[in-house]
Amino acid sequence: MQVIKSLSSISLVLIISILAMGCNEEKATPKGEESANMVNPRDWPSIKPLPLDPAIEAQIDDILPKLTLEQKVGQVIQADNGSVTPEEVKKYRLGSVLSGGNSAPGPLPYADTKSWLEMADKYYNASIDTEGVEIAIPTIWGIDAVHGHANLSGAIIFPHNVGLGAMRNPDLIEKIASVTAHELTVSGHDWTFAPTLAVPQDTRWGRSYEGFSENSEIVQSYGDRIVYGLQGRFGEEGFMGDGRVISSAKHFLADGATEKGVDQGDAKISEQELREVHAAGYYSAIPAGVQTVMASFSSWQGRKLHGDKELLTDVLKGQLGFNGFVVGDWNGHGQVPGCTNTDCAQSLNSGLDMYMAPDSWKGLWESTLEQAKNGTIPMTRLDDAVRRILRVKIASGIFKKGAPSTRKNAGNQELLGLPENRTIARQAVRETMVLLKNNDGLLPLDAKKTILVVGDGANSVSKACGGWTLSWQGTGHTNDEFPNSETILDGIREAAKAAGGKVVFSANGDSNESADVVVAIYGEDPYAEFQGDLENLDFAPNGFDVSKLSKFRSKGIPVVSVFLSGRPLWTNPEINSSDAFVAAWLPGSEGGGISDLLFQRDPSYDFTGRLSFSWPNSAVVSENAEALFDLGYGLSYKSDSKVDTLSEESGLESMNVASTGEFYNKGAAVAPWSLWLKSGDLSKQIGSFPTSVGGLIISKTDHEAQEDALRIKWTQQDYDQVRVSTASPSDMSRQANGAMELTFSAKSFKDTSATVKIGIGCDQDSPCNETLDINISGNDWQEYRISLSCFDNLGVDMTKISTALMITAGEGVEIGLANIRLESDIDAKPGCDGK
Repeated sequence: MQVIKSLSSISLVLIISILAMGCNEEKATPKGEESANMVNPRDWPSIKPLPLDPAIEAQIDDILPKLTLEQKVGQVIQADNGSVTPEEVKKYRLGSVLSGGNSAPGPLPYADTKSWLEMADKYYNASIDTEGVEIAIPTIWGIDAVHGHANLSGAIIFPHNVGLGAMRNPDLIEKIASVTAHELTVSGHDWTFAPTLAVPQDTRWGRSYEGFSENSEIVQSYGDRIVYGLQGRFGEEGFMGDGRVISSAKHFLADGATEKGVDQGDAKISEQELREVHAAGYYSAIPAGVQTVMASFSSWQGRKLHGDKELLTDVLKGQLGFNGFVVGDWNGHGQVPGCTNTDCAQSLNSGLDMYMAPDSWKGLWESTLEQAKNGTIPMTRLDDAVRRILRVKIASGIFKKGAPSTRKNAGNQELLGLPENRTIARQAVRETMVLLKNNDGLLPLDAKKTILVVGDGANSVSKACGGWTLSWQGTGHTNDEFPNSETILDGIREAAKAAGGKVVFSANGDSNESADVVVAIYGEDPYAEFQGDLENLDFAPNGFDVSKLSKFRSKGIPVVSVFLSGRPLWTNPEINSSDAFVAAWLPGSEGGGISDLLFQRDPSYDFTGRLSFSWPNSAVVSENAEALFDLGYGLSYKSDSKVDTLSEESGLESMNVASTGEFYNKGAAVAPWSLWLKSGDLSKQIGSFPTSVGGLIISKTDHEAQEDALRIKWTQQDYDQVRVSTASPSDMSRQANGAMELTFSAKSFKDTSATVKIGIGCDQDSPCNETLDINISGNDWQEYRISLSCFDNLGVDMTKISTALMITAGEGVEIGLANIRLESDIDAKPGCDGK
């Protein structure tokens, strides 16, 4: 698979569309030895700004002089609903509230209609309270409804964008966006952070499934249609009316071009590629009237986008004519050089109009107010940001719509999962599926036969939906949390029942019942950004033993694989073990759409999906790698094509890369390791957060990214334990004889340091008797390294390590813990104190 597509792949269609928008032919003249990453705004397409509504501008002119400086500062700040109360929204006059992937009213990361709407009313009513001010500005509530309103119980979960790109259907994508907007208004939300207009070039990136394609033309063809579906059509009746919400094009810019697909990384590409490939979606979304644009976490040529004035102001607001407002990403401003999460004038001065400061909002409000007073932030810049925010708010109708509960659709649970809208979602499932292999015309299947269904994805709505579903990472959810849904298994059963066939289900594939065909449904477990980043494209089977597929075939039973994934992966062994292989991506809550094509339940149905990302022929990503299946590949029932036996050499064999021995990274235990809590005789594997056992409370906190670390609190003297353990002991004697060190990052949440006891080696049913005392510094994260030889010298049996780290502490200790791994530092002096 090509990591970087050549610019020659940009078709004449894209070039013509750019010229049609009024591309400025006069080029800027280079000045002397200009920096290679210097932006020349006049080289970018010149898009005529959409006309401003004189009535709206007059209303803004009337409002602005009435606002206090404190109100203006409040308008440019957005707080997460998990960290701000309605009373604080009123006191600080905040411009917006957001709900992060794990933020919802109540104890769960998602909520029902009633809970969402009650909270929406509280925030809105607090914001319009005029006590102490001449005029009050309504707040707007945003959420990541990126493939349906997936944090609302009962909402339709559509296929992720990676699949929607394969369907090549702009008309259907507009309908999907319209349904999403409709369901957002049921819960009282005003704003969704969609569409994602990334053009991912390296699918090791954990957000790849949020991109429609590696091809910019496909992304551009969808940008405007999603905006129309969410907002309505600019200038026409119904724009931002009932059943519509504010949209946000994201993430500006080139978040899909970072090196090695690293989330929040650096796109080391030319300005030409930045302009012609990665900005393509904005060339359709901005003329369509998208009201907000979200800045990217990532960098271009080492320049953090949250602080890049040339791109945010000169290009986006200047050349591209964007007259809405620019919102930040989750504390993204804090990554700008010289900034912190609570102090960053640079971002606002560079063109950011609204900080996304989920948990840092209060400190940021205070520093921004002071900077506005002392001139660090010019009043003209602050007024411009507030004007843009007011422009969007007034256009959205927020000043006239009243409290969320009084609006059309609000609170009507029966409007979720309407049959006609589920039909749209089911059609999308059919059109996203790509048939990669169909030897001997195995598909469509005869539903009158006996079908053995295997695999952990068959009866799991969660696995079919992927990340950003009910929670940020989308893990740990059961089918009963998905009303208005159908599993893939139920869809197959429905088809077989209608035809008089029989379905046998065995998740692990151990059934001995005879069958005419095996349908195996398996693939990636849910993940979201950061935690979903990969080092290579090798599919690592997790919930189902794929070696069983070849055993079925050896018995003469044909095998159909339905592969669930957020990206193309190296699956040559699985393709070889299958007579037919379907890339089903992450289809969402309408599993019946899968059975529609497996059995051709209507004569008009066929596989029409075509790859929007090339499929890799090697697990190793390189610029010279050739694709197994090219962009645009896809079979239909009658395709005269046979896939011969593929090489099962992944390419990793020759790389000779030593394992770093990761145990806990990016907010999750690394298989086969898992997290356990132990208190006396009680032992508990951690499946979700927050959780507790005995006097031990454990939740998530931020280290290098959102919720990528553990927050551990001991409330009693029993020295309860947190363990990173596995069922199969590992031999670490060689590592102990070398320079390998147990390495982790930690901090105490109190001003003073905390003493903890660290051990390794014990199994899950007995304590670690040999431990080392480590002092964890207060307030600031630090890295701690302990030579494995220290544990060896204590008498730990290094040939049988079933716990890679055990940590205990006394009452009152509260620490953060992240990035637990083995590392080798040949220059370090082996130490046993963690320093």
